[in-house]
Amino acid sequence: MTEPKIISNQERADVLVQALPYIQQWHGKTIVVKYGGNAMINEELKNAVMTDIVLLQSVGIHVVLVHGGGPEITQMLQKIGKESRFVGGLRYTDEETVEIVQMVLAGKVNKDLVQLIDNCGGRAIGLCGLDGGMLKAKKLETPDVGLVGEVEQVNVSILNDAIAAGYVPIIATVGADEKGQTYNINADTAAARIAAELKAEKLILMTDIRGLLENKDDENTLIPVVNVSEVPALKQKSIISGGMIPKIDCCVEAVRRGVARTHIIDGRIPHSILIEMFSDQGVGTMFF
Repeated sequence: MTEPKIISNQERADVLVQALPYIQQWHGKTIVVKYGGNAMINEELKNAVMTDIVLLQSVGIHVVLVHGGGPEITQMLQKIGKESRFVGGLRYTDEETVEIVQMVLAGKVNKDLVQLIDNCGGRAIGLCGLDGGMLKAKKLETPDVGLVGEVEQVNVSILNDAIAAGYVPIIATVGADEKGQTYNINADTAAARIAAELKAEKLILMTDIRGLLENKDDENTLIPVVNVSEVPALKQKSIISGGMIPKIDCCVEAVRRGVARTHIIDGRIPHSILIEMFSDQGVGTMFF
């Protein structure tokens, strides 16, 4: 592990002064962060994300954290001798699997994140889409992946109450329909709807790649800014393909529903959220 760089008091002051316009710009605004990928697994990255969120909260920026937990779900299914099956990138979810999903996401992963925020000096409250009827869902028809849902309605009152009380809401994406059937909901799509309903200024999706690349095999071909009107042409050229399609569709959906900016950023970079929030060039790809 490399030794942390020692900076002078003057350098510290310069950093704070440079950050001031961004702090003023975002003070009192809401951002939604979808947390997943390597940043959820690597301990150093995990601590960096939690520190970023607490810092943002401390300077008056309202952060809502939406999380996945695929690896933990897979591990638990392995423990009970159940094989994970994926269709079009979505986990096939039967009755037994949806119980595991709810237990792992809303129980272990969610509460672990609350504790991490608390350890960093922040205040967080763990929620799932079942709490206060937050995420009303219906069965996703295509592809047929069992009890996987799509969001029909978001009740943001519980989130606004938590934010007003000074908490970071941390959301596990399990929802239910009007009959009480529980559904596993993709965290990217849930984050996009939550951001739109909260009228968030930003939606940030953390991934394990730099952003949208012109050449998917060359990380130096990052496309930093994309207008959502350009997305169909980028799909035609296969610049947007594979696993990037659903993520970028979420960004487009959020912008069309009123979110000012959406971002796909590299969660492998420590403090990538702060770089995005507190610099002109940002990090990753921005959609508007």
